Amino acid sequence: MTALGHHAGDSVRLPVRIPFPVVDEVARHCLQEEEPETVLIEVHLPGRLDPSRLRKAFTKALHHHPRILMHEARLPWYARRYAWELTGGPEVESVTFSPPGQDALREARARALAQAPPLALSPPIRLEVVPGPVAGDGTVGTVLVLTVHHTALDGPACLRILATAAELYGGRDHSPAAPPVRPPETPDRPAHTPSPWVRPARVAPGSPYPSPGNGLLVTELPVPQRPKAAPYTVNDQLMVATALTVARWNEEHGARPRPMRITMPVDDRPRDATMPIGNGTRLVEVPFSADELTDGDLPALLRRTARRTRALKSLPRPQLGHGAALLTAPVVPVVWRAAVTRALRRAATPWTSTTLLSNIGRIPYPMDFGEEGGRAHAVWFSAPARMPRGLTFTTASTAGRLHLALRWSRALLGDDDGARLRDLFEHCLHATEEAP
Repeated sequence: MTALGHHAGDSVRLPVRIPFPVVDEVARHCLQEEEPETVLIEVHLPGRLDPSRLRKAFTKALHHHPRILMHEARLPWYARRYAWELTGGPEVESVTFSPPGQDALREARARALAQAPPLALSPPIRLEVVPGPVAGDGTVGTVLVLTVHHTALDGPACLRILATAAELYGGRDHSPAAPPVRPPETPDRPAHTPSPWVRPARVAPGSPYPSPGNGLLVTELPVPQRPKAAPYTVNDQLMVATALTVARWNEEHGARPRPMRITMPVDDRPRDATMPIGNGTRLVEVPFSADELTDGDLPALLRRTARRTRALKSLPRPQLGHGAALLTAPVVPVVWRAAVTRALRRAATPWTSTTLLSNIGRIPYPMDFGEEGGRAHAVWFSAPARMPRGLTFTTASTAGRLHLALRWSRALLGDDDGARLRDLFEHCLHATEEAP
């Protein structure tokens, strides 16, 4: 007999372990309790859901995507990589149901911003079901508040899991809609862009709160219109609106004009059931000079932005850049690399991009929960907004409407500041429609 109580010829099944990818490792190094790295997804349905059926469908959806059934493996200090350990099943109940109340949704959002699902328990995701507000006809809908630990998963992958749960619950096909067809392009690297070595503008402080954490504001807007032959996309309009919003906010608060860089996630994964689950987006930075944000020539700015975004999307690049790939090479114990990563992040604070715009685009799934729950009429995403950026814009479109989530660090902005930024964004986005 061996020390483990097995015969020498017996096979011992060890847990399957997956080394942390680059994005996961960097996020794990830089965790902060004050501002958790959570992704929030909020889905509004017109009808009600049966608790037991929903819990069963969501659990089955997790098994359909077993890569999310994992927790962080316990490893010795000298390990050279963090690792995910697949569990084969949930270790904690992932679905909870909130009692009805006037503040139920607000409290659920607050929990999603302040409490990340633990990495030590599988899966690092939770779904809170909240009774929706009473509609004009007296019906009460449902809001699904999905909270993800961003170290393990990003928003599009989480939406894929929820789409699978909707299909299992409602029995209706959730094959993704075909992406828009665009002619093939061979973009050139755009000229005359601001130098990446120049310190970008920071979002000017507003009226911060004394307590740490994030604030959130969600709003619904019309999808911006553009001419059929326009050389730019809705994403380019959103990018320009974001840059102009921050520029005008800073001007209102007496900040000197500076070049701006806006981080933009790019996701090339398929949206069907084969979609790889995890953090699958790569980050690029779209630059703007101070002059082009103040000269008033919006048509030219839209065209230049389109050339820049096309070029950045076409360039092969590691998810977080070549520096991060080098920093996470497993040549020394991971705890040593963690200390170096945190130190470099603090040193690089002045060169961090101004803000982040994450445009999910048109939601590719019907998100239909059958006759009882109905089809989603609004889906909001919210990306983390930790300092030094302190402000993120996240957009998605459902049922012909644009759903914008503004999220900010309370160390930088207050609730009134968020409302002002929303108004500025709406004005700037409308201006991009009038530009041609």
